[in-house]
Amino acid sequence: MRKNYSSEAKAKIVLEALRGEETLNEIASRHNIHPNLLTRWKTQAISCLPQVFENETAKARKQAKEVEKEKDELYQQIGKLTAQIEWLKKKSGF
Repeated sequence: MRKNYSSEAKAKIVLEALRGEETLNEIASRHNIHPNLLTRWKTQAISCLPQVFENETAKARKQAKEVEKEKDELYQQIGKLTAQIEWLKKKSGF
């Protein structure tokens, strides 16, 4: 049967691993988890560290750029559809 660990528990275990005071195998055996699982958690934590240090302004700018890009794509699509409608009106005689 699988045991589910809370985010807080995972964080505490990964912090122990990051401190480097004990080997991954020692930490894993003390917490009754497989060393590969601990390695996976550690890798995930390290890959997400840059997000922890992003400030809110940078996040807001990034979201604004994404919204602007999406808006531009939608305007392009509207332009294409408008041109197609006009072409269809000419061809059908309306």
